[in-house]
Amino acid sequence: MSDPSTTPGNATQQKNDTSVPHSARIWNYWLGGKDNYPVDEQAGDAYTAVFPGIVTIARSSRAFLRRNITHLVTEAGIRQFLDIGTGLPTADNTHEVAQRIAPETRIVYVDNDPMVLAHARALLYSTPEGATAYIDADVLDPDAVLAAAAETLDFDRPIALILSNILGHIPDYDRARSVVSRLVGALPSGSYLSVNDGSRGVDPEFERAQDAYNESGAAPYVLRTVDRITAFFAGLELVEPGVVPVTLWRPEAGAEAPKPIGEHGGLARKP
Repeated sequence: MSDPSTTPGNATQQKNDTSVPHSARIWNYWLGGKDNYPVDEQAGDAYTAVFPGIVTIARSSRAFLRRNITHLVTEAGIRQFLDIGTGLPTADNTHEVAQRIAPETRIVYVDNDPMVLAHARALLYSTPEGATAYIDADVLDPDAVLAAAAETLDFDRPIALILSNILGHIPDYDRARSVVSRLVGALPSGSYLSVNDGSRGVDPEFERAQDAYNESGAAPYVLRTVDRITAFFAGLELVEPGVVPVTLWRPEAGAEAPKPIGEHGGLARKP
């Protein structure tokens, strides 16, 4: 990893205000991580008081991602990942799952949050055989993301693009579709797209809690219908079982029978 002190954007890290709750740290708290502060725990507890199931959603999302990556490495032979909107590092990050199976795997993480940037550069590391890079870029500028990622990834070989709980942060649906289309369009044949986001139509209690959060003045996170989430995979070949609640996407053998939750995801191959 590069030295944070010499990286563009490092000067903005001073904006990390630990007296105000931060969505990435709250999510880290729900995942059982340690990179959060009392103010984040208080905000997280306030949300769970209204909707306790948010912890299940957070952890099920991470488990879905782990199963996606395992499939991609073991069954699809993918050795390159572009993970956009990674958030704060916690257990089973993309590079950890992938490089445990194939140490030569190369991973690029993308985020534009100064606090996440600082933590990632301290905690994200690579095997000697592979590579792990972190770039400070915004998903709303896909051309900049792709240009920076090309310094680590070979765009002549298949790449798995991971968009985990990031598209809900783009309220304008058409713009979200456009961003996904541009990113996928730059990938070679044989690449994959993994998407999971909060969804409508499963848990009205979750929908009410998230709508109230969005109305509070916080940066909104939009829950979308399953049809709209599925449309992100337009033109791609969905891997079975398609776009489903993340708990139902290839659950681990022997696990307790999963129940649907308000978080849908899928994985698809670019022909």
